Amino acid sequence: MTAVHTVLGPLAPWLARRGPVLAHEHLVLDLSRPDDRAAVLDTDRDAPAVVRELTSLREEFSLALVIELTCRGMGRDIAALARISRASGVPVVAATGWYHQGFHPPEVAGAGVEQLTGTLVREITEGADGTGIRPGVIGEIGTGGAQPTEAEARVLRAAAGAALATGLSVVTHARRGQGGRAQLDLLTGAGLPPYRVCLGHQDLLDDPAAHRALAAEGAYVAFDTIGKARYRPDADRLRLLLALLEAGHAHRVLLSGDVSRRAYLQAAGGPGYGHLLRGFLDQVRAAGVDEPLIDLMTRRNPLRFLTGTEAEA
Repeated sequence: MTAVHTVLGPLAPWLARRGPVLAHEHLVLDLSRPDDRAAVLDTDRDAPAVVRELTSLREEFSLALVIELTCRGMGRDIAALARISRASGVPVVAATGWYHQGFHPPEVAGAGVEQLTGTLVREITEGADGTGIRPGVIGEIGTGGAQPTEAEARVLRAAAGAALATGLSVVTHARRGQGGRAQLDLLTGAGLPPYRVCLGHQDLLDDPAAHRALAAEGAYVAFDTIGKARYRPDADRLRLLLALLEAGHAHRVLLSGDVSRRAYLQAAGGPGYGHLLRGFLDQVRAAGVDEPLIDLMTRRNPLRFLTGTEAEA
């Protein structure tokens, strides 16, 4: 395996073998809008609580890595991620890309695929936001519906081009789980192998057949909103996950909680970053899933995904 690029430098994958990986989280972001001012994880106000949670998970579960998917236009602060990583002792992978069209910065409008690809490649090879810190993943590349808009399609093609040029993998945002098939078709149509694609938020889509089809094609299927009861109860997520495992696709599953606003932090009474490890996985175990499969989903899969390694069958 090649090294994983974290905000504190390259991390040999064997160093992350001691514990689980959170495959889709946010540590700092700003998705606030006039009708929703609370979609924020603030660098100053919230960072101490984030550090406490990550430190606790490192001490209790040997948390090995966090894949942080706040990209351009989402309030990304890579320097803050480095401070959080250093303070908590947990390696963090930063991201580059663009979210769905409602959050595209002005740079996307009118820019061609080649220009957008160049922007991503420069960040990946030279560092982002003047920090010299290199993103280690492309995402979360967003679409807001079953089919991407014209601008979202350009961004997806740019993500594929940058992934092919740099060796990084691509994580998508599929709103409410919709649009994963269109995302995968567009990315693979641009030449990106499916095992370098993670389709986001599939636990919000109650369609086991769709999950099976995406996994069978070779893409990673993310159950990454675990604990977000306002969207779906975890009992539904467990049912959908077990169906995917029973179909033989454990090697295509990634798990996380997608903490994306202050209200989800433990300090604010939310499930926090540890809900997957402290709560949901106990339900998975109680359903009969053994430790090797849990290790596959929470450690081996995300490491192979990040390093662009073909997944085991």
